[in-house]
Amino acid sequence: MTNYYQILGVDKDVTPEELKKAYRSLASKHHPDKGGDTARFQEIQAAYDVLSDPQKRAEYDNPQPQGFQFHQTGMPGGFEDIINQMFGGQSPFGFNNRQSPRNRTLNLQTNITLEEAYYGKDLIASVTLPSGTEQTIEVRIPAGIHDGVTLRLTGMGDNSIAGTPRGDIHLTVSVSAHNKFRREGDALHLPLQLNCIDAILGTSVEVETIDGKTLSINIPPGTQHGAIMAVPGYGMPLMNDNRFKGRMMIDINIVIPQFVTDEQKNMLIKYFQ
Repeated sequence: MTNYYQILGVDKDVTPEELKKAYRSLASKHHPDKGGDTARFQEIQAAYDVLSDPQKRAEYDNPQPQGFQFHQTGMPGGFEDIINQMFGGQSPFGFNNRQSPRNRTLNLQTNITLEEAYYGKDLIASVTLPSGTEQTIEVRIPAGIHDGVTLRLTGMGDNSIAGTPRGDIHLTVSVSAHNKFRREGDALHLPLQLNCIDAILGTSVEVETIDGKTLSINIPPGTQHGAIMAVPGYGMPLMNDNRFKGRMMIDINIVIPQFVTDEQKNMLIKYFQ
């Protein structure tokens, strides 16, 4: 499990003020805009996001088993025995139905936020195996993981049948919808409400990225409703190589004012006619 205290170079009893001071010093030193390493900066940001939040810090200091949904694969209990009794160990299609017993693969499911998918996440889960054994597993969900990806944990599943290899665990990760960003592949779409006058004349706006950076975006004169502006390197990290990131896509939504004064109407008529 990642040691956030070690990443920030502080003790476990660090005060909020000391934590903030350590974070600012490290963030300034390792910020990519100042030539720092992006991966290192992301580690620092992730550590501070957890430790600066009292509830998240308490959960981190005292990890509890995650609320995984659990079910197991294979036929319903007793079904294989019924088939064997009916056909005397032979399938109705003429081949031997008896197989060597083997431990089952177990399926787990968990939900994470888009921010957790961006940074990656360490999970701890307590699982009751079919044998009745309580097992604690630790899983590193990689940064950039996509919704619906299944991680395979080899040899950590069912152990009911002695003398045979243990089954696996398949962990399916669901990424929750975000209240601001919409993900498409490795791109993150961000809707931007733009005044029609700013769309005509052009302007500069500030937008916040998923990792908390603020970017200044130049809107060129004559920008049309539905236009999309691409900002490379501010999307999701690639799951297979976190050194690279997708694009942040700014989706332009031009807002037309519902009410204008007579003076404003006359100015517009004079200008455009």
